[in-house]
Amino acid sequence: MASSSKSSSLLPARPSSMQIPLLICLLLIFLLIQLLSLLTVNPQKYPLPKFNHRPLHHHHEQEITEPPAWFDAIAKHLKTDRVKVGLVNIDQKLDASLLQLLPPRVETVPVNFDRVDDNLKWKDFFPEWIDEEQKRGPPKCPRMPMPEPEPRRDLSVVVARVPCGGTSKEGVIRDVFRLQVNLVAANLAVESGWLKNDSHRTVFVVFIGRCSPMIEIFRCDDLVTHEGEYWVYKPQLWRLKQLTIMPPGSCQIAPNFAETGKEVWRAYMKNHNNNATTMRAPRVAYATVLHSSEAYVCGAIALAQSILQTLPIKSHTDLILLADNSIGPKSTRGLEAAGWKIKRIKRILSPFSRKNSYNRWNYSKLQLWKLTEYDRVIFIDSDLLVLRNIHDFSFYPQLSAAPNDFSLFNSGLMVIEPSECMFNDMMEKRFSVKSYNGGDQGFLNEIFPWWHRLPSKLNYLKFHERYAENETELEGVYAIHYLGLKPWLCYRDYDCNWDLKDHQKFASDLAHRKWWRVYEKMPKELQSYCGLTKKMDQRLMTWRSRARNASLAGGHWRIKIKDPRKKHFVG
Repeated sequence: MASSSKSSSLLPARPSSMQIPLLICLLLIFLLIQLLSLLTVNPQKYPLPKFNHRPLHHHHEQEITEPPAWFDAIAKHLKTDRVKVGLVNIDQKLDASLLQLLPPRVETVPVNFDRVDDNLKWKDFFPEWIDEEQKRGPPKCPRMPMPEPEPRRDLSVVVARVPCGGTSKEGVIRDVFRLQVNLVAANLAVESGWLKNDSHRTVFVVFIGRCSPMIEIFRCDDLVTHEGEYWVYKPQLWRLKQLTIMPPGSCQIAPNFAETGKEVWRAYMKNHNNNATTMRAPRVAYATVLHSSEAYVCGAIALAQSILQTLPIKSHTDLILLADNSIGPKSTRGLEAAGWKIKRIKRILSPFSRKNSYNRWNYSKLQLWKLTEYDRVIFIDSDLLVLRNIHDFSFYPQLSAAPNDFSLFNSGLMVIEPSECMFNDMMEKRFSVKSYNGGDQGFLNEIFPWWHRLPSKLNYLKFHERYAENETELEGVYAIHYLGLKPWLCYRDYDCNWDLKDHQKFASDLAHRKWWRVYEKMPKELQSYCGLTKKMDQRLMTWRSRARNASLAGGHWRIKIKDPRKKHFVG
């Protein structure tokens, strides 16, 4: 009996009916502690997303307690809490979290507009060729629908969702609907802010979404803040108004835009200064770039002289030449005597150019955007010659240029708007955005796919007269772009492009004579920078001999050379 009693005492005692509820309570407390620890994870390590896209107020969901982030970014700039917000491409159900808990006096207004035809492509708005002479009537652009104007719309803020589409391999977006949304936002801002020519008010523009707004329309200089998936802009209305006046693409040349652009500038400056007597003219510069060698020094000297011969008397315009250290003291003196103000730069490598190619360092041209002391810069390559006054084209907005091929522009003559942040942005993108030709032209066409068409006669690329001697062949031409062999590298007697079969497409005796007429008006000390070296002469004579042996068309190799430079070689 004793042993039986001892063994039973070693077994665990059964819990009493009073202990069971206590154990259940302890288990529940333990589980609750574990759950709370999961809900209090460090917010710095796992931040919440900026946009949660919740449906409108459901009682069973967690309530939002703060206004949307984009509104916080502009609230400190608003002078009143009575705010009207226009919604562009916004679905009020899907995008409810963007609109919840706005202050009570903030009114949201959906802006309706017809979506652009899905069958239209980028090339329809940026055709390679249009009838600039209007022989068949003025060229027309495809329809780009905009909201109907409403005098009482009176928006303080425009909020637009940026569509993503049309992404190329390089990440550049050429999408017609994206362009439409950006233009709609710009038009609404101008409509609400440009009350009268002498009365303007601030309108903010907010873009939301994974893809950024178009930098061609909304400048980085006007960016108030960018965080996550929203961009807040406080645009300069005079710039935005100029853009809304332009055609939706390069499918037209803006009629009478130079005068309209002036009026927009004057109206804004009058309002901005509140005193017409203090209104300043736009600060404009003509600019060119020389780097890597002195081969184009003569061309730059002739370019400066041609600009000065055509400028309006009271233009007070600077001529700026960006030069690297390859341009020596003697050439610098000649360039300054010709009219250029020299600014020294460090050349920039073109990442996608071939080794030792002609455009190896052409990204140096991007430093034009650092000329921020000017409102506009008319860039002209140093192998161009200006024949007529082009100053009024300085009122065209960024980026304006003449067409090249397909939907692309030629970067030999451009109107740009200098900006330090734009320069920095391009520097960041130069290794990821691929240039189709390895140089600046291909790169800039990817950075500014939305560009404005200047008349082809402002950058006259091809010559059609061939054997004609009639001056009307170049009638109306503003500037000639000397492709192929340059005039100062040829004899004065004729265009040496005739001596090379694959260069005859660039040959024009008429255009050649135009260049030498500017040379003849230059002071003697400037003409000395355009001399022939013995090596250049030997090369020209070799080409003439080959042309004679091949009996090349045109027979220019028969012309007797009388160029006086042959008597006094330089270098």
